[in-house]
Amino acid sequence: MSHERVLKALVGLGLSEMEAEVYVFLAKTGPQKATSIAAALKMYEQQLIRSLKSLREKGIVNATPDQPSQFSAIPFDKALDLLIKAHLEEARDIEQDKEEILSQWRSMITEDSGG
Repeated sequence: MSHERVLKALVGLGLSEMEAEVYVFLAKTGPQKATSIAAALKMYEQQLIRSLKSLREKGIVNATPDQPSQFSAIPFDKALDLLIKAHLEEARDIEQDKEEILSQWRSMITEDSGG
């Protein structure tokens, strides 16, 4: 699978392009400090910190407790499993709320048309 295809798959599962780049970089290189990641990916450190925070919240990147922290990616197959599971749960939630969402849509349309 090409680098671009991997990134596209990760973005399709809910990561931003930047998060996908950071995850793939860490998965390929192993544990890194934020300054090293930012330099390698030519990112501003503040952008990187936001991406790392989001990736940690999603459970696919870990950080050491020491300062400065080192960040590492969980194995790619486990990351895919987590992201797919989250994506499926989100779709199920929307499906469960479908009738309520449709009802709200209909009332919005009625209000907008002045009826």
